Order: sequence, then C-alpha cells, then structure tokens
Amino acid sequence: MPRRIIIVILALLPLTLSAQFNVDRLIMSGRSALYYEDYVLAIQHFNRAISSKPYVYEAWYYRGVAKYYLDDFAGAESDCTEAINLNPYVTGIYELRGLCRIREKKYEEAIADYDRALKDDPSGQNYWFNRMLCRIELKDYDRAQLELDTIIQKWNKYARAYSVKAGVCLIQNDTTAAAKWLDRAVELDPYDWESWLTRANISMARQNWKEADEQLGKVIHLKPKMVACYVNRALVRLNINNLRGAMGDYDMALELDPDNFLAHYNRGLLRVQVGDDNRAIDDFDYVISLEPENIMAIYNRALLRHKTGDLRGAIKDYTKILEQFPNFWTGLYRRADCYRRLGMTSQAELDEFKVFKAQMDKHIGIQPRWTKNQARLTRKKSEIDFDKYNQIVVEDEEKAVEHEYESVYRGKVQNRKFEIDYMPMYHLSLMRYNNILKAYQLFDKSVERFNQKSKPLHVIYVNCNPNSLTVEQSRQAFALTDSLTALIWKSKKDEETKKLLLQRAVANTVVQNYGEAIDDLNTFVSIDPDDPLAFWQRGVCQAMTNEVSATKGIDFQIRSASAMTDFNRAIELDDQNAYVYYDRGNLYFAQADYAKAIEDYNRAIDLNKNLAEAYFNRGLALIHSDKRKEGIADLSKAGELGLYSAYSMIKKYSK
Repeated sequence: MPRRIIIVILALLPLTLSAQFNVDRLIMSGRSALYYEDYVLAIQHFNRAISSKPYVYEAWYYRGVAKYYLDDFAGAESDCTEAINLNPYVTGIYELRGLCRIREKKYEEAIADYDRALKDDPSGQNYWFNRMLCRIELKDYDRAQLELDTIIQKWNKYARAYSVKAGVCLIQNDTTAAAKWLDRAVELDPYDWESWLTRANISMARQNWKEADEQLGKVIHLKPKMVACYVNRALVRLNINNLRGAMGDYDMALELDPDNFLAHYNRGLLRVQVGDDNRAIDDFDYVISLEPENIMAIYNRALLRHKTGDLRGAIKDYTKILEQFPNFWTGLYRRADCYRRLGMTSQAELDEFKVFKAQMDKHIGIQPRWTKNQARLTRKKSEIDFDKYNQIVVEDEEKAVEHEYESVYRGKVQNRKFEIDYMPMYHLSLMRYNNILKAYQLFDKSVERFNQKSKPLHVIYVNCNPNSLTVEQSRQAFALTDSLTALIWKSKKDEETKKLLLQRAVANTVVQNYGEAIDDLNTFVSIDPDDPLAFWQRGVCQAMTNEVSATKGIDFQIRSASAMTDFNRAIELDDQNAYVYYDRGNLYFAQADYAKAIEDYNRAIDLNKNLAEAYFNRGLALIHSDKRKEGIADLSKAGELGLYSAYSMIKKYSK
C-alpha cells in the first residue's frame, strides 16, 4: 500500500505542484516549440501561461516572438507592449517591438524603441544600425549620415555600415563619395550583397552595362531570391544585346514572383521581338488580369491579336482603347482593317472615314520591328504614349534598396552555432510518419504490442518528422492530456497506471512539453524498470531539451549522458529496435563522434533496410569523416527511399 501511494503521488505531481512551477513549465515548453519553429504550438503554451498568471512578462514576450515569426506584427507589438508594462527593464523586448514597428512602417515609434534600448545598452550595434535605417526610411538623410559616422567610428570593421553609407550618398547624388565608401565595404566584406547592389545601381546610372551585369550577377549569387535584381539585370542585358540572358532573367523573376508586373510586361515585349507572338499574348493576358485598365498592355495585346489572326479579340481591345482615346487615329485605322478582313464593310468604312476626315495627309505606319536603339529605350510604368508601346517598362521611381535589419530574430530562432543538418530522432508520437513514399509506414513490434494490449485513447505511432501542429491538432493533444490525467486519478492498478503514463508522456512529447513527459516516464520506470519503450522515449525527450538548453548557454553534458544511459538501457532490453540504435547514433553525431555514430547507423540499417533517415545521417557522418564518395552514395539511397532533401545535400557536398 505505501508503494502504491508513492506511485500515485509521482503520477499526479504536475497537478499538485505550485502554480508558479506550472507556468515555468508552460513557458519552457513554449520556448522549446519556438526553437523547433512550431510557432502555433508555442502560442498555445504561452496562452495557457498567460491565463494562469497574466502578470508574468516572459509569457507575453515569447508569445510576441512567436507572432513575429508568423508575420503577425501588430499582435507581436501588442504583446511586447504588455511585457514592457510588466517589466520595462528587459532591453530585448524593445528591440523586438522596434522590429515589429518597422514591419508596420511605424518608423518614428521604432526609433523611440531603439532610443530606449540604447539608453540601457549604448554599445548595442544592432540598435544603432536599425535606428539609422529607420531615419533613411523617413528620408532624414542628414541624421542618418551622422549616425553612420558614429557607427563607423565605433565599429570600423563593420562592412554593412560602409555599404549603407554609400547608398545614402547615392540618394544624395554624390556618386564619387558613394564609390569611395563602396570600395571600403567590399574590401572588408566581399560577400556583402548590399555593396554589390549599390555598385550595380551606380553602374546602371552611368550606363556602364557590362559592369552592371557582372555586379548584379554577384548580388544574385549572394542573394538568389531578390526578384528586382533579375528584372534589373534583364534590362541591363537588353542593353548589351543579350536577349537570351534577358529572357532567362524574366523567367526566373516570374518563378520567384508569379505576379510581377514588370517581368510579365517586359517578357511579353521581348517575346514579340523574337517572334514568339502567342506566348507574348499570354504575358499580356496576365498583365491585364493584374491591371484591367492598363491601356498600353491592351494596345500591345491588340496588335498581337491582329497579327495572329484573332480579329474579334483585336477589335475588342482597340474598342476599349478608343473609348478612352477617341482621337487615336492609328487605333481607328487598325480596327477598320480588322472589320474589313471580317467582311464588316460598313463598320470599316465608318472608322476609315473618321481617319480620312481628321488626318487626310497623315501617314499611318505598320508595326515596326525593334531596332537596336529601340530595344534600349524605356518608358515609365505610368506613362501613356502610343509611340512608346514597344519600349521596356521601368518603375516610375527607383525603389529604395530593402535593407536587412540587424537582430537576433533574423532567420531561425535557434542559435546558428547549434544548427544541425542531420535528420531528427525517431520517437513515439500521436502522428503518422510522413515520408514522400506514403505507402511506407514505420513499424516496431513493441509499439504494436502496446497498441494491441493497452487499447490506448489514441494510437501510438513511430515518427521522426512530424509536421508543425495546427491549432486544432494542438487543442486535441491538450485535451488528450487532460483526459489521461483524469484517468490516472481514477486508476487503482500499477499496470493500468503505467500504460496511461506512457500515453500522457507521448502526448506531452507531441506538444513539446518535454519536462512533464520526462516526469511521467520517471514514474513509469519506477513501476516497471524493464520496459524499453519508456527508456527510449525518455532518452529522446532528454536529447530534445538538450538542444534548447544549448542555445541558452546551459551546459548540457550531464543531461546528454543521461540520454545516452537511457538509449543504452533501451538497447539492452531490446537489441532488435533499429530506431534506438539510430537515435543513439544521432547523439554521437551531435558530439562529433562520427565513428560511433556510423556504427549505430550501420546496426540500424542492418535491422531495417528501409530507414531513409539512417542512410541520410550515415551519409553525413561519412562525409564529415572525409569519406565523401561513400557518404554521397548513402545520401543517394536516402533520396531513393523518399527523403528528397537528400538531393540538395548531394548538391551541397558534391562541390
């Protein structure tokens, strides 16, 4: 009886602890979800923490971080404001709110946040830099120049400051000074894309097209998803008569941004130039779907329809133009030709009479082909001039360079130092394995036995790549946890209790509540020290918390040893479980012990030839062991088994 009482107390410990402890656990679980980029789930954890203790600033702050990564900048700003009201002495909150306000184009308010951050931390380089960029957005160039001078004085090796200063000089039409600062920026950091982009802008302004082509090529190499760079390089390539290269750039721009107006419009003109009239019509169809009243696009389509024999379509387009410009004689003349070719003589004569009456001596030209000079001419996007119908379109005003703001929130949440590229661990889950090869599902005899004998509230699966939870999925997981807790309260037998504990541990793992999952598994092991599933899952949960702890500067060696001990015990109890060998291999991989990792991956593959992730990770371990050929062969096998991300790794390591 005393042992039974102890087990019940251990099982219900999360419910009997203080509210503060529960809130700390919720915040920790939320931070874990943030680390693994499951932002919706993170918000659910922080919501619970806020409901329990709305005066704990961390819950508001971290919920703001999750909203920021979901592009809910207004919501993130609101949460940051609440966190500041609760604790105005945490500098990082001002930084995050400043970034949110920048995204909302509230530059003056963002400057106020950076002023406050600099009051607490005058040496914060990010704060200085972002405040200066806000001044540029407000066109306060003189103040921006002064702050740039201060930044350069404080951090004279900071290349981005020099490139931005060059950009401001260029805005102020001081190209000589801009070139000087750019030389310094490139000298310090030849991989700074902003420096090369500013250089390209200078070259384009000076019509140094070959230099601009090379410089934009460097920008695209460093920043391959900037659509504007492809559009600008296409214009540059037209000026050096590289039509094939220009077409390729427009194609790439539209692959990245299918709704890009300039790329569609100018590609349509280029297709006319090379005689690809039908596909040119497709481009102008798309442009007109974006801007139904774009007269110049309608006129170009009318000419193409006329030329390709779609006379009724051409008449429709000419008519739309003439409704707005009734004295457009060329349009009348061309519509008359369409009418006459369709046998609609009276309508044709009416149009011809209007032209004859108004311009008896006006010569009406035929659609000319581009000359070399015409190919280089441009018109502004809003300009309507039918004599310029076949000229490349550019923006009315040159768009300002979209600077990247400096912050700890750029890119992934986790510290780059701990970023890994190997596949994650296998573990027990409520969700099915999600490989491209849908027909293949992971199987383990111990898990199958548990599902058959225990009749769990939710089937337990083996998984290693679950998708981020939706709001509904996280709600269901939390509801399952609550249901299992109620059943644990009522349980009167150790055997029944341990089955419920394992289920609750799995549910907590799914919502990344690893601390409570470990507590449940500790209790499970106290009941049954010979079940390999408990040691396997506890080892995974401990390994997961290690990664999060590492990003906060916490020494995780002891915890890592604990995870290793659990995997060793699981293998001792069941040496036919391929997944545990794989997981232990991952632990060795994280410790850079590639030889032992490869041994475990070998054993996992011997037990299960279909483990794509094992081939993938063994491939990386072999590459890190200077066995590139064998490693790439393993990556190829992983791709063959449906893990298609292996092909990008092959490309990366084949260079």
